[in-house]
Amino acid sequence: MSARVLRRGLVVADDWRLLADGFGGGRTIVPLERWRKERAALLSAGTAVGVLLPNTADVDAIYAEVRDRPLIALEFPTFADGRALSQAVVLRTRLGYAGELRAVGDIIRDLVFWLGRCGFDTIVPRPDQDLEACRLALGELDVSYQAAADGRAPAWIQRRAGAAH
Repeated sequence: MSARVLRRGLVVADDWRLLADGFGGGRTIVPLERWRKERAALLSAGTAVGVLLPNTADVDAIYAEVRDRPLIALEFPTFADGRALSQAVVLRTRLGYAGELRAVGDIIRDLVFWLGRCGFDTIVPRPDQDLEACRLALGELDVSYQAAADGRAPAWIQRRAGAAH
């Protein structure tokens, strides 16, 4: 049975594989360093290749190297380390990345809502997390107090718009 992930709010079979070494064809995600070393060979295989960025990467500085990739995966080494949330917002809002943005690593249910707000399309929770509970967490809060990459209007803008009518 293939792994399951959250993609755009649905529980679906994962059609990507993360590979540090080797190459088995199919939709593959490779770490940034491997992408840099083997880009030509990976592209010549004729399959989709995504890139895994460490949460320490300066996405502004490396965006030219990865902007054409159909998928960028951002790594959460621990759920308490939110640097990949900031990377996601930069990729979506400032750099305009329109491909699939994937959260991988130490993803727990409590982080899922914020991943959605920051622009992640696909969320890969830890194996010990209940996937349905994670899916429900995406819609857990319906009022936002600040703007984010999901385009949801903050409460103060909604109030102002309501007062104008």
